[in-house]
Amino acid sequence: MGNMNSLAAKRPAAKPFVLWREVAMAYVSPAVMAGIGGLITANRDLQIGALTTIGGASALVALLIGLWLQNNGRRIPWLVSTNRFAVVGAFMLIGIVVGLSAAWVASLLLWMSLAADQLHWFDRIWLDFPMSAAIASTLIAWRWRLTNK
Repeated sequence: MGNMNSLAAKRPAAKPFVLWREVAMAYVSPAVMAGIGGLITANRDLQIGALTTIGGASALVALLIGLWLQNNGRRIPWLVSTNRFAVVGAFMLIGIVVGLSAAWVASLLLWMSLAADQLHWFDRIWLDFPMSAAIASTLIAWRWRLTNK
């Protein structure tokens, strides 16, 4: 029993939550994975989407959620006291809603301002935005919760 306590004491502490680093990782992680998927399947649209809609949506959502957590997260008791998986799951659902809302606004604006028929990537935002937002919000919430126990 004493050996387990010494192992827990030797475990390194979590790195501090640095927003720019977390936003960079939220961009790179899904962009690299989608880019690899695009290379393997020879899907040029996925390769382009990896760097634009997938990576961009992830970075934007990570920035927004990260800023909110840094400014307001510690003031909300359940975010710090509740099980980490419940908090991360709640933020994943919030990310999906934010992604769907962003896709709706983007599609509305594109239909009003541009000829959306000429944009071949236009249909991708309905999948890219919510999926990217879910990944980014999960990453940010997990890292923030690790550093704010």
